[in-house]
Amino acid sequence: MDKSRTDGKILEISDLRVFSFAELKAATRNFSLDTMVGEGEYGRVFKGWVYEKTLAPSKAATWNFRPNRFVVGEPEVGIGSPVAIKKLNPGSAKGFQDWQSVVNFLGKLSHPSLVKLLGYCWEENDLLLVYEFMPRGSLENYIFRRTEPLSWDSRLKIAIGAARGLAFLHTSEVQIIYRDFKTSNILLDEVCSFLTQPLIITQESQILAVAELGPIFVESHVSTRVVGTYAYAAPEYFGTGHVTTKSNVYCFGVVLLEILTGFRALDRCRPIEQQNLVEWAKPLLSHETKLKTIIDPGIEGQCSLKAALQTAQIILKCLKLDPKSRPSMKEVVEALEHVQEIKE
Repeated sequence: MDKSRTDGKILEISDLRVFSFAELKAATRNFSLDTMVGEGEYGRVFKGWVYEKTLAPSKAATWNFRPNRFVVGEPEVGIGSPVAIKKLNPGSAKGFQDWQSVVNFLGKLSHPSLVKLLGYCWEENDLLLVYEFMPRGSLENYIFRRTEPLSWDSRLKIAIGAARGLAFLHTSEVQIIYRDFKTSNILLDEVCSFLTQPLIITQESQILAVAELGPIFVESHVSTRVVGTYAYAAPEYFGTGHVTTKSNVYCFGVVLLEILTGFRALDRCRPIEQQNLVEWAKPLLSHETKLKTIIDPGIEGQCSLKAALQTAQIILKCLKLDPKSRPSMKEVVEALEHVQEIKE
């Protein structure tokens, strides 16, 4: 069974809830800095609370906050279910176009590997999006830390989940390209299963891409503006702005290399010859002895040499310079599932 297709669907009608600005103010204590969990070029993300069945905001006034900041490890006492509320910076025509695309399309997109858009708000100059909340943050928070490293089984499970999400986007009725796929855009839920975050931002007039706000419907696959993180970008994308599903495959290869090695795609603190992970590690992946030297010590004894070698081969295929020579994400899913079956 092709899980990359059967687990997801595009709904005919969106079931998004329309929130009032007053409701979202109440859910976030008037967008208090205490509730802010992220900030980017296009706006801020706040944590709010809603009642699970109705999605009506619960009373944030009942929250028990310490002054200025949440205390790590302190239980939260908000009523209902947590949500992530993205508040766009006002006055951006580009932001409004992207927001419209998200509302018109992302609400119809359903797959276990994609963070669900729950609703939106549009009142005068205020544009907001409400997503389900991923309590454990991004994979980036776990994969690069040296204390309590993520297990190999968890890493592989997350990689397979993310690959299934991309495969769904690529093979859905309306083909979607994820324009900024990277480790920080893979979010984790309570049980450490992955959820690929459909949050990047880009809209060139004729491209369907998952942007910071969500996916954008278009027809051509050529963009004159390079969007994305340099260290993850496929050579043809970074150089020309041309994007295809195979550009996503390259990005996934970089992420999988990070998962295997525990090194960042770009790290200016490392020796100069090792700062770009792909340039440094790619030549080592085909050699058994050299491969052992770059595997994350945190998964020593968990990831067998056979599993590491097979994973390295998947990475090399994803990182091929010729886009046509790269596998599809469906093929990547199947290859990773074979790695998962290795028990020795």
